[in-house]
Amino acid sequence: MSDRSYPGFTGTVGRTFAGSEGAWPERPQAREGAPNIVIVLADDLGYSDLGCYGSEIETPHLDALAARGLRGTNFHVTPMCSPTRAALLTGVEPHRAGLGTVAHVDPGFPGYASELAPDVMTMAEILRDEAGYATMMVGKWHLAKDSDGSEGPRHSWPCQRGFDRYYGVIDAFTNLHHPHRLVQDNHQVEIDQYPEGYYFTDDITDQAISMVRSQKTANPSRPFFLYMAHGAVHAPLHARPEDIEKYRGRYAAGWDALRAERFARQQAMGVVAPGVEVAPRNTERDHDVRPWDELSADEQRLFARHMEVYAAMVDRVDQNIGRLVAALEDLDELDNTVFVFTSDNGASREGEVAGTTAYYVHLLQGDDIDADLARIDEIGGPTTTPHYPRGWSMASNTPFRLYKINTHQGGHSVPFIVSWPAGLDESGVSAGEYRRQYQHVTDLLPTFLEIVGVDRPATRHGVPLVDLQGASFTAVLADADAPSTHREHIVEMNGHRGYYRDGWHAVTLHHGMTDFDDAEWELYHLDDDPTELHNRAESHPEKLRELADAWEAAAWENHIYPLDEGVSLKYLMRPEHDAVYAEPVRIPRGTPTLERWRSVQLIWFRGFTVTVDLDHRVSDEGVLVAHGDQGSGYLLYVRLGELVLAHNDGRGRMTEVHAGALPDGAREIVVEFTAPGDRLWDVTITVDDVLRASHPGLPMLFGIAPFQGIDVGIDRRSPVSWALYEEFGPFPYSGTLRAATYTPGPPARDAPVHLVPMLRELGQRYE
Repeated sequence: MSDRSYPGFTGTVGRTFAGSEGAWPERPQAREGAPNIVIVLADDLGYSDLGCYGSEIETPHLDALAARGLRGTNFHVTPMCSPTRAALLTGVEPHRAGLGTVAHVDPGFPGYASELAPDVMTMAEILRDEAGYATMMVGKWHLAKDSDGSEGPRHSWPCQRGFDRYYGVIDAFTNLHHPHRLVQDNHQVEIDQYPEGYYFTDDITDQAISMVRSQKTANPSRPFFLYMAHGAVHAPLHARPEDIEKYRGRYAAGWDALRAERFARQQAMGVVAPGVEVAPRNTERDHDVRPWDELSADEQRLFARHMEVYAAMVDRVDQNIGRLVAALEDLDELDNTVFVFTSDNGASREGEVAGTTAYYVHLLQGDDIDADLARIDEIGGPTTTPHYPRGWSMASNTPFRLYKINTHQGGHSVPFIVSWPAGLDESGVSAGEYRRQYQHVTDLLPTFLEIVGVDRPATRHGVPLVDLQGASFTAVLADADAPSTHREHIVEMNGHRGYYRDGWHAVTLHHGMTDFDDAEWELYHLDDDPTELHNRAESHPEKLRELADAWEAAAWENHIYPLDEGVSLKYLMRPEHDAVYAEPVRIPRGTPTLERWRSVQLIWFRGFTVTVDLDHRVSDEGVLVAHGDQGSGYLLYVRLGELVLAHNDGRGRMTEVHAGALPDGAREIVVEFTAPGDRLWDVTITVDDVLRASHPGLPMLFGIAPFQGIDVGIDRRSPVSWALYEEFGPFPYSGTLRAATYTPGPPARDAPVHLVPMLRELGQRYE
């Protein structure tokens, strides 16, 4: 044997293998008997939307988990999706983690970077690197900048933040019948047309079950962490026909009656403690709900249909929970799996007063009851993008006030179910108990680390980590009488503020373009007034001052400043390097769909030119360029020899601009969209320098429309034109098509970019 070795190698090295002794570096390994961890996060699900929280919706599988586990009645998240997801995975206040609002903007401040900060560590990173867990995720991520959603950078994508496997959507939401863009691990899933009956909730469950089975078959002794973040029940409200049919007629009595029904069940079940009052119908300015009995018959019929679809979505989530639980039982893993179900915020009010069948364009174009009524039978299917009116959101948040985004209880009080037969039985917990202690989503990470028996590292990639703001609540899980481990917490969302400390809650309902002053603070003692009906600001001024001052100090500590003054300036403050995305781009045929955000930059509040390079023959037909989907978009195609531009405004109105027969040998088609102002486009179509057609006054598409990106030579996935899709599917062009080049033009005269100085001056009034 040689006495020589290699630096850092602990074995011995001779001249041959036979004369040497090997050594193997230690790998992180979970303690014996460490449980699997499953977190299922619903999107925009209200506090009362499950049967075990008072709902009429059929959720037998979640009810069964609650019956053999625990239900939290005082569990809190943040009032918005991205912040909750950041807080859940990192155990840190979301602004401090870089996601103080939804991951759509990066105005250049640490609390609003729209990506996970380098000095926080995710649950997946810790469990994988410190405890040897297999880590897998399916569903909605929404923790990366929109501008990084295409080809990166990917440093804030799932696989770069600790997950071994990933399948889902990086974006905020998707079409559940025809997802606009699926990502597997680090690459886009190439699919032109979804199979008949495809549904995203079913798909991600299939993927989750496959991942778990593969891992447990390969290494049964290795525990796993599965994070399943549903796209449901976020808009667009899409459901399977058989599930919608189950609830037909159920909501004809309206939201006032439904709220009363649910609260009565909550009282009977003990979800709410004796003496708790249900909040009355929301009447706050800009948040109010009309009495159901004052609606017209047509409004009642339309609005009830929306809720039928929403209920069907919740039902389907539960059905898939049942499939996942059955798979865990089949693997003999359910008993030693900590299974958590919750929601990312309170129910959404984004459908506002009247709801919509056109979610992508609704807030920009306003209500159109007649257009929605004309499509009432299509609501829930692939040809509409619906959202229910906020009256149903009020009912979903029973018994609390207000909605998602608000810092009042309705914005962040959510169902919380935990099932762990092996662990809870060992602790002597009776099945089906309630836990009424205040706990927060930031508490999940430290709780799981205590259960697993590992410590959070001090650094990540050499960067010191910020302190955790959550606290383990294993003692609360084990004992209904244990004190809460979460004494205080700050919350802020879009200018709404809140501070919780030892049962007291100071909170504001902020109106944009008004002062952030002490006058808007309200004060509630949640221990005896959880629905925030009795404002004690005047009777307890010292307590209010204490909490308002605590909010101020914590806001600076957690990167919450600057606040959103309500002039939308944060949506227009963009880094200089984003300017590259508004430069011309040539898209060769065969290129995967250009990602949604990247595509929109080419047309956003501006004119643009599409130049198609082809070699046409009279028998050729099909799609030349497609941008968008059933939610809105435009499409250039050849059918029966004729060149046609189709414009879908998202409301079900299709405008076709006919450019006549496309001649044999045509080499170049130019479609020019000019932007004269008033949110309109004027269009001309030229073939080989000959003007063939024009059309004034097409509605401009912007915001989250078109939601699907640009395709050349095909209309993939959700089609711009349903009629064309029904006949031809994606309708690939049959001839020679080399590329389409997009050349952005100047911004429209009334584009928001021109308003920045004025908005900045206006916003500074509230400094």
